[in-house]
Amino acid sequence: MKSCGVSLATAATAFSDEEKKMAAGKTSGEDEEGSPSLTAEEREAIGELDSRLFGFVRLHEDGARTKILLGKAVRCYESLILKAEGKVESDFFCQLGHFNLLLEDYPKALSAYQKYYNLQSDYWKNAAFLYGLGLVYFYYNAFQWAIKAFQEVLYVDPGFCRAKEIHLRLGLMFKVNTDYESSLKHFHLALVDCNPCSLSTAEIKFHIAHLYETQRKYHSAKDAYEQLLQTENLPIQVKATILQQLGWMHHNVDHLGEKAAKESCAIQYLQKSLEADPNSGQSWYFLGRCYSSIGKVQDAFISYRQSIDKSEASADTWCSIGVLYQQQNQPMDALQAYICAVQLDHGHAAAWMDLGTLYESCNQPQDAIKCYLNATRSKSCNNTSVLAARIKYLQAQLCNLPQGSLQNKTKLLPSIEEAWSLPIPAELTSRQGAMNTAQQACKPHHANTEPELGLSQTPVSQQSLPLHMITSSQVDGLSSPAKRKRTSSPTKNSSDNWNSGHNVPHPSVQQQGYSWCFTPQKLQHLEQLRANRDNLNSAQKLMLQQLETQFVIMQQHQMKQTGVAQQNTFTLPHNHTNLTSSTEEPWRKQLSNSTQGLHKCQSSCLAGPNSEQPLFSPGPSQYLQAVGSYTQNGHPTVPSNAVTQAAAVSHLSSHIATSGGQQGLAFTKESKHPGNTSLLPETNRLAGETPNGRASVKGLSNHVHQVTTAGAVSSPDHGDSASPNLLISDNPQLPTLLIRKASDIVDTGTCDKVNNIHPPTHTKTENSVASSPSSAISTATPSPKSTEQATHNVTSLNCSHNELNTINGGELKDSQSSIKTDLPLVSYKPSCQIIPSMSVSIYPSSAEVLKACRNLGKNGLSNSTILLDKCPPPKPPSSPYPPLPKDKLNPPTPSIYLENKRDAFFPPLHQFCINPNNPVTVIRGLAGALKLDLGLFSTKTLVEANNEHVVEVRTQLLQPSDENWDPTGTKKIWRCESNRSHTTIAKYAQYQASSFQESLREENEKKTHHKDYSDNESTSSDSSRRKWKVPFKTIKFGTNIDLSDDKKWKLQLHELTKLPAFVRVVSAGNLLSHVGHTIVGMNSVQLYMKVPGSRTPGHQENNNFCSVNINIGPGDCEWFVVPEDYWGVLNYFCEKNNLNFLMSSWWPNLEDLYEANVPVYRFIQRPGDLVWINAGTVHWVQAVGWCNNIAWNVGPLTACQYKLAVERYEWNKLQSVKSVVPMVHLSWNMARNIKVSDPKLFEMIKYCLLKILKQCQTLREALIASGKEIIWHGRTKDEPAHYCSICEVEVFDLLFVTSESNSQKTYIIHCQDCARKTSGNLEKFVVLEQYKMDDLMQVYDQFTLASSLSSSSS
Repeated sequence: MKSCGVSLATAATAFSDEEKKMAAGKTSGEDEEGSPSLTAEEREAIGELDSRLFGFVRLHEDGARTKILLGKAVRCYESLILKAEGKVESDFFCQLGHFNLLLEDYPKALSAYQKYYNLQSDYWKNAAFLYGLGLVYFYYNAFQWAIKAFQEVLYVDPGFCRAKEIHLRLGLMFKVNTDYESSLKHFHLALVDCNPCSLSTAEIKFHIAHLYETQRKYHSAKDAYEQLLQTENLPIQVKATILQQLGWMHHNVDHLGEKAAKESCAIQYLQKSLEADPNSGQSWYFLGRCYSSIGKVQDAFISYRQSIDKSEASADTWCSIGVLYQQQNQPMDALQAYICAVQLDHGHAAAWMDLGTLYESCNQPQDAIKCYLNATRSKSCNNTSVLAARIKYLQAQLCNLPQGSLQNKTKLLPSIEEAWSLPIPAELTSRQGAMNTAQQACKPHHANTEPELGLSQTPVSQQSLPLHMITSSQVDGLSSPAKRKRTSSPTKNSSDNWNSGHNVPHPSVQQQGYSWCFTPQKLQHLEQLRANRDNLNSAQKLMLQQLETQFVIMQQHQMKQTGVAQQNTFTLPHNHTNLTSSTEEPWRKQLSNSTQGLHKCQSSCLAGPNSEQPLFSPGPSQYLQAVGSYTQNGHPTVPSNAVTQAAAVSHLSSHIATSGGQQGLAFTKESKHPGNTSLLPETNRLAGETPNGRASVKGLSNHVHQVTTAGAVSSPDHGDSASPNLLISDNPQLPTLLIRKASDIVDTGTCDKVNNIHPPTHTKTENSVASSPSSAISTATPSPKSTEQATHNVTSLNCSHNELNTINGGELKDSQSSIKTDLPLVSYKPSCQIIPSMSVSIYPSSAEVLKACRNLGKNGLSNSTILLDKCPPPKPPSSPYPPLPKDKLNPPTPSIYLENKRDAFFPPLHQFCINPNNPVTVIRGLAGALKLDLGLFSTKTLVEANNEHVVEVRTQLLQPSDENWDPTGTKKIWRCESNRSHTTIAKYAQYQASSFQESLREENEKKTHHKDYSDNESTSSDSSRRKWKVPFKTIKFGTNIDLSDDKKWKLQLHELTKLPAFVRVVSAGNLLSHVGHTIVGMNSVQLYMKVPGSRTPGHQENNNFCSVNINIGPGDCEWFVVPEDYWGVLNYFCEKNNLNFLMSSWWPNLEDLYEANVPVYRFIQRPGDLVWINAGTVHWVQAVGWCNNIAWNVGPLTACQYKLAVERYEWNKLQSVKSVVPMVHLSWNMARNIKVSDPKLFEMIKYCLLKILKQCQTLREALIASGKEIIWHGRTKDEPAHYCSICEVEVFDLLFVTSESNSQKTYIIHCQDCARKTSGNLEKFVVLEQYKMDDLMQVYDQFTLASSLSSSSS
């Protein structure tokens, strides 16, 4: 097996050495009794075991010996580390983490990995460690951290032996995060890899098809599903799921055909699905919905009943049953069904609405109002305004009724309070009773009790795919991340649900039969008594006191059991055993006890597109639902794709259910961005907030993060009331472990975890790859860091803000030394630069480089310093420190006013623009000073010149420039909706003109309208407030119009040669002019045709190059600009809002930026003004009027520009994003064409040439050694740089081309890593050489530092 990081055999040898040292001071009789030890054979065996074997090693049946060996190794390592008081080599902890990971002991694995991370400064070189850490984070559904860990594995070792598994998991996580483009890319990368992974090819293809469905690309999804059905030997569960999806799509998607034909087709698909899997409760539910829609009531009832019998109770199913009863004029039965639905899911908005409608139809408005209010409390409620109006109407009716009229009227239905206490139907109680009985009789660790997906230790060959369906909120629900927990208890107190008696305890506790364990009925009684505390008689108050006492004792005992379990385990200084509890949630145990439960369960409660964090960490398939809009007959409208984003990950995370006692984690949103001292993440309260303490932090690791506790799951949308008439009420009896003061609760209401909390740093690392991350970034960055204390200060969770001054028993100090001791920080270690600053004299000659590479190939190692170490993965910069005061957050925009041509060519203007201290410069009056004919770029001229030229159109919503609302106009968001299409210049010109004329008509109508009204200030103010609450107008923005063809656009391009050299499209001092080929929109001109409101969303330019933008007019544009230093803060906000900083369309919320102390330049660009965007500046633009703009990029010949370009090149590689500018190709062309006199710029270019020369020679030596022929191919004039057709990284010199494409001269190019993944021995590839090594050596040797005089003369 290929080595993936630090050799574990080395650690095994070190273990032996440490053992000998420990024994040296003792006689043979002094050994501790029962001290474990490993034989030489065992040490050799464990040397081959690490995280790469996770999911591929047998631990049951014939693999039992391996499990025993791993357990023994863990005990030996723990014993040795304890004896040495933790003073052992860091590799011991890494190895210990691997062993615990293979044993699926995730808390101890995380602890060991964290200790290794603390001790090993260059931990990032160990790909196996990063992979193991990523697997642990994935297990806990800490997706942001898992993504970063996995990305770093691929960055440091692109040929990692488990790359396919990483791509698969990345695809699933990006799918959950609604980053569909990234998800699809990683799924495709997994498909082309021939190595084994957890899922089969058919299962990966299913996820791709479902991805299309999730994106509402229904025809693509339908084609993909149907094509997959033709696959030979398709697993039966995959087949059943595909048929289920197709059936539901036909029922739910309008444009798949005419209604009658669709329903008939849907029923056929679902019946075929049930033939393949008769026990699918989800398919039975969907079939019932189909029957209901065509009026087959009896068939619908039968299907719903089958759904309840085949799967766990579903709120959606009971809601649909209620609808049928209501349609059949059986109000009491309908009431019971709706009550079942809302008891299972307290936030089921549709059930509350239907229940309110039922009460209203029975003339019980008070109960109807309560139900409607509960519906509005749900995050899944899509028509809050309609309900609010209805509530207001009913309240007005009640006020007009004679006093006492309602009391004297006979009620057709019990009140909501009475109905809540009614016994639920026998079908539900029998089902739940059977489940509880099964839970008590079954332990969590049962071999083969459910299908595995490869993430556990089940061998890949034996794995199948349990594809979990949901019953609601698929596509529509994705915009509403409120996935709700379903329980069998009517209480809304989610923290009580967590620890109360109806949660079946861990078998070790349950089997002892403690009398204080609450039954669901007892818990329900307790909650009802609490809810009516003020109205209780003396006997009831006594009963309440007794129940509460029993409840507290039960929880204390459970906590004690947890503590005993932790004490019995080996405790590292950074042990995170409190990541899990000994009490297992009932939904986990239900999943672990039956295959059916795993197949039928609902989707996970994961972060949605707006970064609403889950109430608790989702398991493989929690009992959670999201309710979409409802049809006219009251059915919950489930969007077409019945597999949620969370369910996508559940396919891979099913091993969670077999892990035993694993609690979910609650991940909170940070309400504040920690990019500065005044705005720390929520958990930094726990880390101390003294200014001195923060200021003394010198650096923060690349992987700093925060974990939140599994205990507090109280949520704003899940009130604490036990009865629906008490909508949200405080519960004074919540245990201190589960609740915090309201002032300390983050948006989701979850409670932050005590350990694993990392304070922010605000000291910018000058020489880091992309600067060190601020704590804003670090809260979403993978980190194994933990605190130095093993004890857990849980009581501080209930302290007030000012009382949270300890972490895990360690008191916080203000001094720098105490922070290093007590807080989970890494001491300051400057990051290895991609472009280090070094003396010119140290650069070796090309001959020395090649000699060192040859020695490396022969000996496997080299002592030469020429072969530089790998650089650490890049990371976003921290926010500059100290933060700017609030009055400096709207700085004046640097502006230069030109009066004549001489001013435009004045040399200081160039220097002013490229000065890094000026993120943006507005050159006013440039067109007039240079007498530019802007009319050449007017719409009229463009139509006359090339009316059929292609225009990319972005359909957007017209919004105020400084705000960005969701389509309903109810909340501000970062996601900027922008749909792509194409048209021609002539057609867009027609739209632009008609838009202008329409605006004139509206303006005239407004003037006429205002003549009839007084122009008082209050009226206009009210109008201003109302205008953004109406539906937004749709507009079209014509963008990215390519003007690179000098034959079509000769006059226009010639006119731009009048510009000063430093802003011209082509000039000797422009780096992009040395690329050697056209990069559309960068070293060529692009045109933008706009109507008011047209938006260019937030972005940095490709590879951080500078840009030039000229407004043609006649209207203005408004610009928003943030300096490059703060891009890490914006990246943090994008992550927080489930957006990809590089690829997504986003529009910053200015309130968020100002709260995070981010300065924003804001200005108007008038016709004839040129805007210079400096390297790396973040900006977004909105048109104020009708106008055209032209823009292109330039690359000043400066060290700052080159450095930022290379840093973004590496960041793109880490993020699996293509770099539009081929920096390797460009660097060699610069060495050929340019004389560089700037020492810093020279050092950077020379260093990059050195690295590339080394890589080319090393790869060449390896190919020759393996007997692979290298064929000379050469390069043609203006041939563009090449990229891998699979992963899109730049490929330089040696091209791996498929044999077939080579024979056909089509040249499908791969990088070496992708070629080897496709064909391990490269037998399907031909290697083409584009440069002779002698030529590269000559360029390298001749590139020397020029004098300032010679450089300027050239």
